[in-house]
Formats: sequence, C-alpha cells, structure tokens
Amino acid sequence: MTTWTLTAYELPLRFLWKISRNASASKTNLVLQATQAGTSGRGEAAPNVRYDENPALLRAQFDDLLAHGLAQTDTLADLTALLAARPVAHALRFALESALTHCLAARAGQPVWRWLGVPPPGPRVATAFTLPIMEPGEVAAFIAAQQAARFSLLKVKVNQEGALDLLRAVAAALPGRPLLVDGNEAWADADSLLRFLESAAAVPGLHLRLLEQPLPAALAADYRYLRPRVVVPLLADESVTDEADFEEIARQFHGVNVKLMKAGGYQRGIELLRQTRAHGLLPMLGCMVETSLGIWSALQISALADVHDLDGILVVRDEPFGLVQEQNGLLVPVA
Repeated sequence: MTTWTLTAYELPLRFLWKISRNASASKTNLVLQATQAGTSGRGEAAPNVRYDENPALLRAQFDDLLAHGLAQTDTLADLTALLAARPVAHALRFALESALTHCLAARAGQPVWRWLGVPPPGPRVATAFTLPIMEPGEVAAFIAAQQAARFSLLKVKVNQEGALDLLRAVAAALPGRPLLVDGNEAWADADSLLRFLESAAAVPGLHLRLLEQPLPAALAADYRYLRPRVVVPLLADESVTDEADFEEIARQFHGVNVKLMKAGGYQRGIELLRQTRAHGLLPMLGCMVETSLGIWSALQISALADVHDLDGILVVRDEPFGLVQEQNGLLVPVA
C-alpha cells in the first residue's frame, strides 16, 4: 500500500522569465509524496505550456489516478501499468515515478543513482546559467546583478527578431565566454537561421558554442539541410518526443538536451541519454524552472551527460527545499 499526497508550490521568480513563446514572473509546481511503511519519497512536476500542461490539469489527472488504483502501485511495474492504462502529462508522470523511486531506494538503503543502475554523480556538477530574453541595454546590469561571470557556460534565450542585438550585448559584457543559444523554435526556416549565423560570426567577442532547437520541431527537412552547413553544433530539445527516431535525430542534430520533466521519468530519461551517446551525439541534461527537488533528481543521473543546464533553482526567488546548493557555478547536493 502506497500513500500519495500532492502539494502545490507557488514559486515567485527572481526575474522575468522570458523565452520566445511566453514570459512569466512566477511558476506553480506540484510536489508528490509517496509513502510506504513510514518511508517517503518526493517528486516534482513542473508543468510546461509547450506541451499543454498546467497545474489544474495535473491535479485532475492525479485525482483520476487516485480513483483508479494509485494507492495499489507499490512497485515501478505497478505504476507503469497504471500509467499505460491512464496516460498523464509527462511532468506528472515524472513526479510520480521519481517519488516512488526515491521511496523505494530509501527503503532499500541505497542512493538513488545506484538503485537506478547508473554511474555515481560527481560531488560537484558544473551548470550553465540562463539569461532570459531582455532588452540589450539591460544585459550588463543583469550579468552584474546575477554574478553570471562565475558560470563557465552561459545559456541565452533569444527570439529571431532581437537575437543578434542581445548576443552582441552579452559578448560586450563577457567577451569570449562560451554561449549556448536557445531559440525555442523561434526561426521560421533554415535560410533565415543561416543568415543569422553569418551575421553572428562577425560580432566581436561572440563565442557561440551550441545552438539549441532554433527551428520548429516539425521542420525536419530544414534541420537535415542545416546540419552539415552550420559551424555551431545543433542541439535537439522539442524535436525529441516519445516517438523519437534516433537515426533521424542524428541526421538533423549534433546533440540532444534531455529533460526528465519532458521525458516523463527516470527510465525514459536514462534511455534517451544512452541513445544519444550511442548515436554519436552530445548528451546534455537540462531542466525546467524547478525547485532543488527536481534539480536534485536530475543530478542522480548527471554522470550520463556531458553538458549540464540545471540552473532552474537559480530562477526561483525563495527556493523551498535546500537540497542543492550552487557554489561558483557548481551544483552541490546537500541531501
């Protein structure tokens, strides 16, 4: 018998979180707790509007699962069977799976990474730090206020219209700093992106290391055209779904950003990272805007990735759990 509870957390953000498709000053994440024989585990759900997820939907789906036998899911096999019969949003699926996994690992007296059968995480994991979309004139003050220079890799959210000016301002503030540019599907086609990259190459001090999902996921032919022509490696994010064909992904991209919230669980996330490496692609582990619970969970499988973008806790103003600390650009689990 497993007892389940759900708690909503309103999370004010430290700054306006603006990407190409939306902006927000706060987030509502859900925390699930699974308890067996006095031992508990927690998991976090961070709903994403890109996949039509919201807190109300996740709560309704959780209530439906409770009405259809969730309390009888004492093993991961039980939970998997229930979710096959009654599918839910991926963020909720991850919260359910991770809460039960954490509970079962604790009952077995094992660290989560060992229970999952993956290599141990490092004691400190370097993370990128993300700059949201902002006016170019705000960049220098933002970098100073957030002390962003302590991070060896900066991720910059952009849209097509203002990308070049925004990146020019970042390069002026931190010349030569490696940047991961995230378009969140903002460019309309391959040719417009190539024109942007040509212009970016002429910006003094601008070091583009990676370019994440610049075009809509549906534009597979454009990505196949781009891959041999770009000088900046392309990372897939929205293009990797449940039905992802990695032979095809390898024809479109140079790497994959895997997020446990989007994958819908540890098992699927681990499989995606292993498939990424097996196909000669760069494995990256990312996140949504999450508390330290979600980031702590991601750290359990961080040894499977070469690049880590796990700064979701640094966007949250009053992080409630304190499970992970950031020190000089490195993430350190404290629990």
